[in-house]
This record gives sequence, structure tokens and C-alpha cells, in this order.
Amino acid sequence: MSEVLQLLPLQDLHEAEGARFGAFAGWNMPVSYPKGVMAEHIHTRQQVGVFDISHMKLISIEGAYAADLINHACPIDVNALNDGQSKYTVFLTEDAGIIDDLIVTRLGAERFMIVANAGNAADDIKHLNNLAIGLEVKVEPLERVFLAIQGPHAEEMLNSIGLNARDLLFMQGFEPHPGWFMTRSGYTGEDGFEIGLPEQDARRLLEKIFVSKSATWIGLAARDSLRLEAGLCLHGNDITPKTDPVSAALMWAIPKSVRSEGRFVGADALRRIITDGAKQKRVGLKPEGRQPVRSGAPLFDERGRQIGMVTSGSFGPTVEHPISMGYLPTEMTNIGTRVYAHVRGSQVPLVVHSLPFTQHNYRKG
Repeated sequence: MSEVLQLLPLQDLHEAEGARFGAFAGWNMPVSYPKGVMAEHIHTRQQVGVFDISHMKLISIEGAYAADLINHACPIDVNALNDGQSKYTVFLTEDAGIIDDLIVTRLGAERFMIVANAGNAADDIKHLNNLAIGLEVKVEPLERVFLAIQGPHAEEMLNSIGLNARDLLFMQGFEPHPGWFMTRSGYTGEDGFEIGLPEQDARRLLEKIFVSKSATWIGLAARDSLRLEAGLCLHGNDITPKTDPVSAALMWAIPKSVRSEGRFVGADALRRIITDGAKQKRVGLKPEGRQPVRSGAPLFDERGRQIGMVTSGSFGPTVEHPISMGYLPTEMTNIGTRVYAHVRGSQVPLVVHSLPFTQHNYRKG
């Protein structure tokens, strides 16, 4: 029996643009448009790409114990966030496995917004509600269209249609109108914005956006190649409940004081991993030649022993060569270390490469 996929609220707009659709995290997603993945990727790097990411979930957390709930659910100190400040963080299991990665934005003394991944949204909401039992706090999933406006001309374009974007810096957010939520963030490595808003408002906003010839729809395939060039993790591939933040090279997201003193779910397990050291680490990998090495490909050392796994892989249109990420034993993660993958009966050499593959172009000041 085939899976019944959820439809995006703007499904009709994507159909009208000739989108090719595919299943992702239970949703019928526009994978690409007639101009093709390569052109969409380059367009985002050079102009403005518009992504429909309404499969992702906005979750409002409000109440006297909202900060306590988030500090318990995540290895974070939200009390250190100013109003309008966003922070990347994770939900952990008791064993310090990554349930999901997410963005938390402080909107007020007792108000926060969480952006969760599509495939994990239902579990995330259940997780938060379980942790909220007995607390004066409201966990509210919101029904919103969610758009990502990404690229070097994103600010200029939004300003031109009357949406003030210039006052936000990277990882800052606010509510420009009732029912709207906007941050300067994204998952492409480029400057850009993410905007959650009611469907009718979204349709009106998009009409204004597409007056600009610099803006075009971008599908899921180019979103994936863009985030991989930027060295960003995809939950379910690069990070999973079997992956801890130390192995995933995500400890930069956890403040030192929280590592040592935080009382978050998974704290004891994470401290043990920090003390003992991770047995493997996430790395960038550059395949030699033009053959991409994709997710699931096993990695071998020069003696033919399997030592790791590729978790993401594609061709990088900006860097003009194949790119991958994966996990290797910690002692083999130095830049330039050579490993091998078996792809369609051939042995493909790869070398450990620094991350990201392309420079981040966030506006931080």
C-alpha cells in the first residue's frame, strides 16, 4: 500500500510552475523545477532562491516556565538569549543521541519559537508535552506556510517590497505582523530569511516577491546540494538518535557552562562522551574524479577494512566537484587522510576535506 503524502498549502503554485514532486518526510515536496537542479543551485548562490519549507513545523512555547522547559529539553541556556536572538540546538535522548536539531528564538520574557524538522515534528511535540507535564507552559504547534528566501540579494528584494529586512542580523528573529514569524537564517550557507505566515498572507507576499526577476522557486534537490556545500547536517542522514553531538562535531552549539552544569535530558551521557572522547567524527570528504559518493556508501581503509560510512553525498555545483560527509574513526579525521568507497563495483578514493566546502555568507554585523 502506497504512502499517503501530506500536501503543502501552496501545492497549486508549485504545480503551476511545472515542479517535479517526490516524497520527503511524509510530504509531497517539489524536488525541482523546469530549469533544473544545477541552475536552481547556482541561482541561489548568485541571486534569490525561494523555498517552500512548509513541511517544517513552527512550535510556540509560552508561559512562566517556558525557559525552564527549553533548558531541560535542550543543551542550551535560553536565559542568556536576548529578545529576538536565535540559537541552533538539539533534542537529546537520555543516551545523548540526537532526536532532532532545531532553532530556538526568544520572542519575549516567556515566549519562544522553535523550528523543528518535518519528519520529527510529531515526536518533537510529544517530547515537549511530556517534559511540560506539571509546568505552567503552553506548547502550541502552529499552522503556517513557511518560506525560505535565500541568496545575496534577499535583503534588497525584501526591502523593495516593504518588508524591513535590513535591521536583522544572522540568527535574529521577530514578528513583523500578527501571525508572522521571521528570522535571518537558512540552510544554504547564503544570507537569507525564513518567514512563517498564514496562507493567504503567503500568497500575497509571493506575488510581490516574484515581481522581481532575481527571485525564483528552488526545489528540495538544490536545497540538499546547497546545505551539503555549506557543511550542514541533515537529520536522518548525518545525525540520528544514534549520533551524539561530540561525534557529529556539533559541540560548538553547546555553551561550555551548559556542558558542565546543565540539567538537560542526556546531560550525564553527554558528559561521559566528552570525558571519554568520541570514537568517530563527522568529516567532509572530497571524492577524486567526477563520481559522487552518496549516502550509505561504506568507507574502507587502504587495507580493505570497513571503517566508516558516507551519510550525505552529491555533486557540488559551486565548487564543481563531488562532495560528501560521513563518519570516520577519530584517529583518521585529519585533513588529507585517504579512504575508499565502493560505488557501482568501482573503488573511489576520497580525502578528508575541511567543512564547509563553500564559504558561509551570513550577515553577522
